[in-house]
Parts: sequence; C-alpha cells; structure tokens
Amino acid sequence: MQLNEIKPGLQYALLSQTGPVHAPLFVMSVEVNGQVFEGSGPTKKKAKLHAAEKALRSFVQFPNASEAHLAMGRTLSANTDFTSDQADFPDTLFNGFETPDRSDAPFYLGSNGDDSFSSSGDLSLAASPAPAGLAQPPLPGPPPFPPPSGKNPVMILNELRPGLKYDFLSESGESHAKSFVMSVVVDGQFFEGSGRNKKLAKARAAQSALATIFNLHLDQTPSRQPIPSEGLQLHLPQVLADAVARLVLDKFGDLTDNFSSPHARRKVLAGIVMTTGTDVKDAKVISVSTGTKCINGEYMSDRGLALNDCHAEIVARRSLLRFLYTQLELYLNSKDDQKRSIFQKSERGGFRLKESVQFHLYISTSPCGDARIFSPHEPILEGAAALVCREERRGLSPGLPLLEPADRHPNRKARGQLRTKIESGEGTIPVRSNASLQTWDGVLQGERLLTMSCSDKMARWNVVGVQGSLLSIFVEPIYFSSIILGSLYHGDHLSRAMYQRIANIEDLPPLYALNKPLLSASQW
Repeated sequence: MQLNEIKPGLQYALLSQTGPVHAPLFVMSVEVNGQVFEGSGPTKKKAKLHAAEKALRSFVQFPNASEAHLAMGRTLSANTDFTSDQADFPDTLFNGFETPDRSDAPFYLGSNGDDSFSSSGDLSLAASPAPAGLAQPPLPGPPPFPPPSGKNPVMILNELRPGLKYDFLSESGESHAKSFVMSVVVDGQFFEGSGRNKKLAKARAAQSALATIFNLHLDQTPSRQPIPSEGLQLHLPQVLADAVARLVLDKFGDLTDNFSSPHARRKVLAGIVMTTGTDVKDAKVISVSTGTKCINGEYMSDRGLALNDCHAEIVARRSLLRFLYTQLELYLNSKDDQKRSIFQKSERGGFRLKESVQFHLYISTSPCGDARIFSPHEPILEGAAALVCREERRGLSPGLPLLEPADRHPNRKARGQLRTKIESGEGTIPVRSNASLQTWDGVLQGERLLTMSCSDKMARWNVVGVQGSLLSIFVEPIYFSSIILGSLYHGDHLSRAMYQRIANIEDLPPLYALNKPLLSASQW
C-alpha cells in the first residue's frame, strides 16, 4: 500500500512457484524505475509484500521524503500544508530517511588536495575535507537509485552543476592501448577519471563526482558495488580501489618500459600497495607480479629450488614476505631505524604493525577458484553505467557479445567448494571428498599434484594472515585491508570465496580472527 501511494500503477509479476501443494513458495517481482525487486512467501500476497518492502528500503539513501518523491518521478502537491501535524503517509514509510545529527554521523576519510600523481608514485584522486577525528564506518547502504534514463554521467553532472570545465591531464600507453586522464573540479573538490578515450575518461570523472558529492551511483548492478570492510576504514572505497590499481599499473609500466617490453605480455597482473595513513598520496607499491601457472609434479624440488605456484597474486604475497622480513630486520638495527620500520613492539610480546599501516592487494582479474568459476563474464550494467561500459567496449572490440546475467543460483552446493589448480595449465577442478592423501612419491610416480586455488589460499589468509608460519613466531597476524579487482568483479562470488563460506569458524587462537577486507572493483 505504501509503495502504491508513492508510485501508483505498479505491476507485480509471478516469477516462479515451487514446493509441494500443501507448502508452496511463490516468488513475485516488481519493477520501480528500472530496478527489479523480488520477494518470496507462502502466498502471492506475502511475496508481493516482501518485494514492496525491498523496494521501499532502497529509498533510504534519500535524506527526506521530498527527495524520495522527486527520485520516484513524483513531486509533492502544490497545495500541501507544511504546517499541518498530520503527515500524508504513514510514519513508518520515511523513518529511514531521517538524517542523523552531523556530530553523530559516521564518515569516511579520503585523500586531501589536488596534487597530481605520476608513475613515480603521485596520483590525483577525489578530494574530501579531512574531519577532525575518525569514527566507525557506516553499514553498507542500500542499492543506489537509478539515474535519469538514457543520460550519461557528464549530462547528469552538467544538469546539477552547469558550466563545468574538464581538463586533459595526461596520455599514456601504446597506440593500441592508450589511456587518457581527464579531470573536473566540482564544488572545490578535484575529481579525475581515466579511460581508453577522452570521452570515457570524462564520463568516469563525472561519475566519481556524482558518487562523492551527490551520493548518486550509476552502476546499477548490485554485484558491482564495493563491499566495505569491517571496522575502521581510512579511505573512501572507490577512491582507494582506483588509487591502488593505478599505482600498480604505473609501476608495471615503469618496469616494462611503458609496456613495450616482452615482459609486459601477461594475462594476470597483481600487486600489493602499502598505505601509512589517511592520504593515499603516501601509498607505496611493495610488489608487482605476473603469472598464471603452477608447477608440474615431476619438476618439484625437495631442496626448495622451484616455486610450486606462480600465479600472480601468490607471487605478490611471497614478495610481501620478503618486505616484512626486511622491515623487521630494520627495526632491530638501531633506534633510529625503528622509526622508519613499519613494526613496533607489542605489549603481548613480539612485534605488530603500526596502527596506520595497511596492505592492499590488487589483481587484474578475479582469482581462480570459487571467486572466478561462476563469474567468467562481467555482469549486466544498466542506465548510465551501461553507456560508459558500451563506450569502453567500443574501444576494445565491437564484436563482443552481450554481457552475461548475474548468478541466479547463489546457494547451489557447487558454490563455495574447495578447488585445485590444473598442473602446468589454467583453470581449477573441485576437490573430491573421498580424495586420497597426497604423498611426495605418489606425485613423482604420476599422481596429479594438488595445488590450492588462489580463492582458497586467499580465504586462508583471511584467517591465519599473510605473514606465513615462520614470521608468525615473531609478529602478530597481518591481514589485507582490501582486495581490489581490475575485472570480473562480482561482489557476491568474491565475498563468498574470501570469507562468507567460512563465516562460522570459531575457537580461533588469540589475536586471530576472520578478516573481512574491503572488496571492490577498480575503474582503472
């Protein structure tokens, strides 16, 4: 009823009816301004009610009722009596629209200033005023509301702030893989975007401004939305994701002579970036790696002369270990070096990271295994985000097929399974529950070498840390603060693979916990 008062004439559709005759389960859907909401229940009426509730919850992002009406395509009546104590709608409808007092409202910290970053470490990002203190981050918000149909981000931003000027900042890459960077200043804040042409770069700069200033997110696919980490967050999710991606790509460009070296030919690129505060301008690239293969059993070495797993993200983590050992050694050198080290003495004995130090993992594509196997294609984009996507695809390959729909069966038993890599090849296969114990001589005699998929290894890192067993003797567990993907990001699949499938883990030793890092796709 409440939804019908805001948006009369909505049509509900029956999607499915399952279950026995005495206990049926109905699934109904309703479309509101381009967004489809589904609800289920033992009767069609209850299923419709649940679908309407989901639609209503999506409007919570608007601070007041009038903005919700405006977004729904309906304005308040001209003869509305604003002095009346009687509301036109039930109190329960807009309870969620109340904005908390600013002193109590949580917030994120972003980078300050508008200095430009170069490949040596500088990076231009969305600026936001630095608050006086830190607070716990807000809970994940509702899905963003659809932008005006058929309008791209530049058009929408121009309607909100007419007369904006876009500046061309830089151009890099070879002729077949150009990257352009455009910037725009909105309300005194600096935003930039990059793309394979200037038009796409402008759209991404506008998209960043819309998201930061107006809380208008143009990516309508829920699976494309960042998943915030638990606990304190020092950076805006998308700002951090783009910063990490750009730093890794720039460093890889430096190492490969602007991608012209034969070493630049790779399928997967990974890197780890360290931040030491709230400003991403101080971020530092720790490691950059490439690779998609693991060793064949016959080439294993019992003297440690061969790497078993050379997937990019695994090699990047091995490089991080070398950095951690170097920093621990630096701390033990002298008192002056202790200040430069990322470690400090722990009151429990041993060492731990300094409070502001965080590590962020970037992978150019989804890690093999459970995170990737069910999302081999990018999800469907709608509205203005689709316009950006189509523009990007036009520069890649005009013959690309339509994007595949999102996963329709997230709870199937195949989801969340442990998987092993294929020897000397790419891809993964499920681990059999009755698999025999792997032995050294068995592998040497021809048995298949079982190497954990990257998804499974990363899930393990989110419990035991990335520091490894030897370093665990000296330092407290170290976890990634964020995992950033360059492509094939699917929030549902990635979060399940990284920590949701082991959410029931308990009785962990002191200092260990289930880490839930920020999960996000980069726009770079």
